[in-house]
Amino acid sequence: MKRLLTAIILLTGIIYKTSAQNNEVVTTTANYTSLQQKFVDLKFGMFIHFNMPTYMDADWPDPEAPASAFNPTKLNADQWAKAAKSANMTYGCLTTKHHSGFCIWDTKTTDYNVMNSPLKRDVVKEYVDAFRKNDLKVMLYYSILDTHHKLRPHSITQKHFEMVKAQLTELLTKYGKIEAIIIDGWDAPWSRISYDDINFEDVYHLIKSIQPDCVLMDLNGAKYPAEGLFYSDIKTYEMGAGQRISKENNIMPSLACLPLQSSWFWKTNFPTTAVKDPAKMVTELTTLNKADCNFILNVAPNRDGLFDDNALVALKEIGKLWKNDGPAPKLAATGAPIISSNLAKNKPSNSSWSEDMDIMDFANDDDFTTSWTSSATVKAPWYEIDFGHDTEFNTIAITEKKPNITAYHLEYLQNGVWKPILEGNTTSRVKIHRFNRVWGTKVRIIIDKAEGQVSIAEFGVYNERR
Repeated sequence: MKRLLTAIILLTGIIYKTSAQNNEVVTTTANYTSLQQKFVDLKFGMFIHFNMPTYMDADWPDPEAPASAFNPTKLNADQWAKAAKSANMTYGCLTTKHHSGFCIWDTKTTDYNVMNSPLKRDVVKEYVDAFRKNDLKVMLYYSILDTHHKLRPHSITQKHFEMVKAQLTELLTKYGKIEAIIIDGWDAPWSRISYDDINFEDVYHLIKSIQPDCVLMDLNGAKYPAEGLFYSDIKTYEMGAGQRISKENNIMPSLACLPLQSSWFWKTNFPTTAVKDPAKMVTELTTLNKADCNFILNVAPNRDGLFDDNALVALKEIGKLWKNDGPAPKLAATGAPIISSNLAKNKPSNSSWSEDMDIMDFANDDDFTTSWTSSATVKAPWYEIDFGHDTEFNTIAITEKKPNITAYHLEYLQNGVWKPILEGNTTSRVKIHRFNRVWGTKVRIIIDKAEGQVSIAEFGVYNERR
């Protein structure tokens, strides 16, 4: 009986702990807009690309480069922080691990880390300590793609997934409050690691369970429509890769990044090559801030672990030209981002008569540049996904090519009977609907009214954890 009583007490404690964790995540979800606002209010920060590529004269170095190559003999994170302050920046973000897999913190997950380099010092710790000492907030960058550990397309194992979770857990438990984490190398054309290969929803919930107020950003945000949040708390734009925010029409809290020098990581010609014009950087910053966009400017330390003189001069000049005038205008609520796997992706689909070659397959191909377009002769167009078996789901995201649909209804097929989900009249290009979970073999949208030709770029279906 005592053993039974003990087991019940232990089980009750586990249930309570789980419930408390779940409640904590729910509470922070209610503060979602507030977290976005605080992030946009930061306005201007410093990206610091410093890792194994610094020593290889390449942004993508040999993944088998020895740990001994990483040797910043004069490393001084306080110099970085003071340089950021001189530009009136409010935070920093350091590349804890880039695509070649070298970790610049004292990790227990791999020997390929800074403690096995000549430096033998935890760079992440020195960075966070220095920035906080200088009244700057701290963010971290982390790459999912990891060529040293063979975490790359067609080679991903459960051990890789466990390594990612363990590394993120270390970064979010060893260094105090992390304002935001920027993740890279995920679902990008050049990485080809999908949100299913390394499950995004699992990682998102892990991060929020450890630090509920940590804002998560994925740098592949440009793949998704500007009017919606997909797989990121904040819309991201890598300006160096040609991604540009619509400064006139942006409606999402955003981040834009650009290097001060000619590339992200330090190159041997940096000390003698002109950096970007400080006045132009200030103009860029001011314009982005007006569009609800936080600007993060990358400055690359050299092989000694210090900023070059030309970068220091430019940062001081930026600080003379730009002053932080306080919080950004109040943001409109965006709702939580889509973070789950798309159950409709590449499933059999069907529709009413299509316009020429723009057939139904283009609306669930995970490509927002292609679309199913209804024939203009059809008065009540419809589009459906066939799961092939009973499938549970509770969220649908409809992204139009142009926002023409003004009235529609959603239905699901259960045991051969079509049942209603909801009637919608959202007129924005991205229409996200969350509802009580249903089970069905098919799901469809019927368009009741449209102001122009109906064209759906993506019809996404999700089963979110709630």
